[in-house]
Amino acid sequence: MAASKIITAKSLKFFEKYLNNASPTGYEWEGQKIWMDYLKPYVDDFITDTYGTAVAVVNPDAKYKVVIEGHSDEISWYVNYITDNGLLYVIRNGGSDHQIAPSKWVNIHTKKGVVKGVFGWPAIHTRNRAKEEPPKLNNIFIDIGAKDKKEVEKMGVHVGCVITYPDEFQVLNKDKFVCRALDNRAGGFMIAEVARLLHENKKELPFGLYVTNSVQEEIGLRGAEMITQTIKPNVAIVTDVCHDTTTPMIDKKKEGETSIGSGPVISYAPAVQNKLRERIIETAEAQKIPFQRLASSRYTGTDTDAFAYSNGGVASALISLPLRYMHTTVEMVHKSDVENVIRLIYETLLTIKQGETFSYFD
Repeated sequence: MAASKIITAKSLKFFEKYLNNASPTGYEWEGQKIWMDYLKPYVDDFITDTYGTAVAVVNPDAKYKVVIEGHSDEISWYVNYITDNGLLYVIRNGGSDHQIAPSKWVNIHTKKGVVKGVFGWPAIHTRNRAKEEPPKLNNIFIDIGAKDKKEVEKMGVHVGCVITYPDEFQVLNKDKFVCRALDNRAGGFMIAEVARLLHENKKELPFGLYVTNSVQEEIGLRGAEMITQTIKPNVAIVTDVCHDTTTPMIDKKKEGETSIGSGPVISYAPAVQNKLRERIIETAEAQKIPFQRLASSRYTGTDTDAFAYSNGGVASALISLPLRYMHTTVEMVHKSDVENVIRLIYETLLTIKQGETFSYFD
């Protein structure tokens, strides 16, 4: 299967719609509905859980179960405090970067709809140039144009309202996808495309396939922890993003060397089951899919960890999409990497046999 035939005009339109929809941690359901609606023609059934994880299932009656997984949530903010003169102070919902906040537009989600605002910042003329104060969690604030606290509340804004950035999908120089929340709605897109391609190419799998879009990864892998207990899979192939370490101010000796445009990144870590990882590498080599390697230490920091250590141990592996500027509003990935992650998951699934244990002792 050639990479150039993977992303169609229809699938790219879905990707754009899916990315542009806000899906903050704890509030993922509107994005999940978009994702499920796209997948409906290509799968047999859906599973959803109490907190919003969505699973598209192929061959639901099969006893042997394979998961392919991404996570659906994006970083955001909560309103934490409203001043008497109508300014909003915030706390994180996930790993939001306080240093990029000043001068950014925001959407505040209320029962009355979206309220627009901006992260304000004092003008350069008014600051002490000898001792510049950097943006910090305790000094960034949002201005929604309200004259006082009473007007803020009248607009429907209250403590606990969730806040997202409005930055939308764009294509840079023909083959770079740029948007907030590519971490990791790119994962949800890629696993959806795997399901679509299996259906369109009439591939019959000898196992149940559970295409899983988990919630709440950004605050501790919580959605994956919950749904793996429901599915009880035998195998899990997780996809997330990792850093492009070739941009300025990143130490390759610490972070390793991975870059956009050089292929999917295959991880080495305690949670990654070695035989499953080697199957993925063998598949990449056989199908001439370019790939990179990444070593983690005690944990991957992705939903791989949640699946691997559940249900007495699940053979799990991680295939990452290299990304620039993680947790900013201009996250960037290469189109060829997106296509090759899809190819690699697709081709690996075709090698997995019914009842395969990936045991070291077989």
